[in-house]
Amino acid sequence: MSRTAGGFQMTFVKRGRTLSRAVATAVIAAAMAATAGTATAAEDPAGADRARAEAEAQQRAKAPRLAGPRAAEPGQVATPTFAMTAVDKKTGNLYLYFPDRQGGFEPRYDVGVGFDFSAAVVRVDNDKDGYGDGTWNVHKDGLLSYTWSEGFEVHTKDIGKGWTIYNKVLSPGHLGGSQDADLMAVDKSGVMWVYVGHADGRVDQRVRIGGGWSQYTEITGQGDLSGDGKADVVARDTAGDLWLYKGTGDYRAPFEARAKVGAGWNTHNRVLSVGDLDADGRTDIVARTKTGDLYRYSGTGDAIRPLGKPVKIGWGYNIYNLI
Repeated sequence: MSRTAGGFQMTFVKRGRTLSRAVATAVIAAAMAATAGTATAAEDPAGADRARAEAEAQQRAKAPRLAGPRAAEPGQVATPTFAMTAVDKKTGNLYLYFPDRQGGFEPRYDVGVGFDFSAAVVRVDNDKDGYGDGTWNVHKDGLLSYTWSEGFEVHTKDIGKGWTIYNKVLSPGHLGGSQDADLMAVDKSGVMWVYVGHADGRVDQRVRIGGGWSQYTEITGQGDLSGDGKADVVARDTAGDLWLYKGTGDYRAPFEARAKVGAGWNTHNRVLSVGDLDADGRTDIVARTKTGDLYRYSGTGDAIRPLGKPVKIGWGYNIYNLI
C-alpha cells in the first residue's frame, strides 16, 4: 500500500491477508495523516458521487463555504477533519472514507489490512492543523495503544491494559488539561472518566466525572458544537432524544448541564463525528439509519440548535462497523 503526502511516498508491504496489530495501527495512522487517495472497491457503498449529486447540489449552490477550518489562533484551527473508519462485518477488512470537503465522503480507500481486533479508534489533532496526527486504538483484548506521526515517521506504542472495563471511549478534543487532546471513557456501571492526554499518547491518572452515562446509547463529538470554542459532546438516550453537553474548558468538570437538542434519533443505529465534514469550520455529526443510509447533520455553532437538517450523503453502509 502506498500513499502520497507532500510528494513523499509511504509504502507498507504486508505478508498474508492480515497484518499484526502493531503494523495495522501504524498503517491506519499513516493513511489518515496522508492526503486522500483514489483507491476504490467494486462493492463500495453509494455515496461519493451519486448521493452528492442528488442530495447536495442545491445545498452547495445556496451555502458559501470557507476554504478550510476556522482559525482558533494564528496557525491553528478549532475544528479538525478526520477520515471515517469502516470495518467490513463479514471480512474484517479496514476501509477509510476521507471527507471530500463538500459535505460527503470520497470513494472508500481500501487499507488492505484486517482490523477486526479493534473495539474503538480515537483520532486526535494535537498540532491543531486541522488534520489527524495521532490515533488511540482500543483493542478488544483491553490493550490501549497509540500511533502518531512526526513528519513522515509513524510511531506506535502500547499505553496500558485493562480497557475492557469501558464500553465507550472517545475524545472530543482538548478538555482543558494539557494542551493536547484528552480521552473520555464510560465504564460498564455508567460512570464517566477523563484521562488528560499528551502528544505522545501518555495519559494521566483518570479523573471521575460522574455517573448516569449508561442511559446513553451513543456519545460523540469532535470539537465545538455550540460556538464558544470549547469541545462539546452530544449523547442519545434510549428514548431517542439527543442531548448537548457544552464544554467548560475544565477537565475536572468538563461539561455544563445537558440541554435537549433533538428527538427521534433512535431511527439511527450509529451516530458519530469526524469533525468538519462540509468545510465551514464547524464540527458536524454523521448518522446511519438501520437500513444503511448515511446522513450528515451540519453544525450551526448555535447552542440552542447546534445541528442543521439531515442531508443524505450515501447508502449501503450497514455492511460496516463504523468505529
